[in-house]
Amino acid sequence: ATFARAVDVKDGFRERLVAFWADHFSVVAASATATIYPFALVEDAIRPNLTGNFVTLLTEVTLHPAMLTYLDQISSVGPNSQLGKKQHKGLNENLAREVIELHSLGVGAGYSQQDVTEMAKLLTGLVVDPADGTQFEARRAEPGAKRIMGKTYDGDGLAPIKAALADLALRPETAAHIARKLVVHFVADAPDAALVNRIATAYSASGGSLMACYTSLLSDPAAWHPAPQKARQPYDFLIASLRALGITGQTLQDMPYKHFKARFLDTMATMGQPFKRPPGPNGFAEAAEEWITPQGLARRITWAMQVPDRLVNPLPDPVELAQRCLADRASEALLWAAAKAEDRQQGVGLVLASAEFNRR
Repeated sequence: ATFARAVDVKDGFRERLVAFWADHFSVVAASATATIYPFALVEDAIRPNLTGNFVTLLTEVTLHPAMLTYLDQISSVGPNSQLGKKQHKGLNENLAREVIELHSLGVGAGYSQQDVTEMAKLLTGLVVDPADGTQFEARRAEPGAKRIMGKTYDGDGLAPIKAALADLALRPETAAHIARKLVVHFVADAPDAALVNRIATAYSASGGSLMACYTSLLSDPAAWHPAPQKARQPYDFLIASLRALGITGQTLQDMPYKHFKARFLDTMATMGQPFKRPPGPNGFAEAAEEWITPQGLARRITWAMQVPDRLVNPLPDPVELAQRCLADRASEALLWAAAKAEDRQQGVGLVLASAEFNRR
């Protein structure tokens, strides 16, 4: 369904944003029973808040059962809480650290270990009920006020947690961190500092409006460099190939799962990007050199040469394919090679495996 939606959507940028935020807030299923969690996080928390305010997005993601489970928040207990004293249990700082370090302020943004510990204390009490989702259990919560980044939070339930998340979301460090990640993902691995600053300014001036950030990004001339500066990650490569070939979402939905797995999911894994399984909470790497490796490129070439023929019959004319999906980025050398290919299968493979197609 994720692949089908991506190939059918008219607004490709929106789906790219979904993938961006799903990576920013990475979760991995730790067991068979948690397999649905990465998808649930996207559908429940990310899609509904994609064009809203980062305060809401951060809050909804942080409190989602998928995030609480993945980062072991459900095992965190206030040492001085009723349950903590009775069972001699203590804090788990995973969620607190990632909320500060990855999801909001960014690495090296001036927070201390004490801020992380205080955030961990504030988050105690959060549990996941199989029937009712996220709940607050007072007997697990660390009592007393908590001081995080110079502000004090006190009280019971979710209110002080939401207040702390809102304050983190609206800090200038968060504005800079989110702006930089947007530029790195959509524009260039080495981001233009001035462009990052303009998006961060739009973020802060609008009180964390995500639409204001997207508008700033898309309307800035610095974002429209004539030469592609990013390498397509494996998922992007496969989706772009399917769209170029005219494959519909229904075709993917109707495909026997064993074929879908072999042609797409297994392929992504061999290319170094197992589907919905990033190596850690910091998601997948952005740098081109992480993806355009001898082994990774060999896998792309093999897929481009072998799989399209199993998906489309007849295959499109290779020259027309190159002109349609690459326009003026199709080099004379590529067009010549596509025209001189032994057959359409080889010609289409040359187009999809080309440097032009694997850059964006």
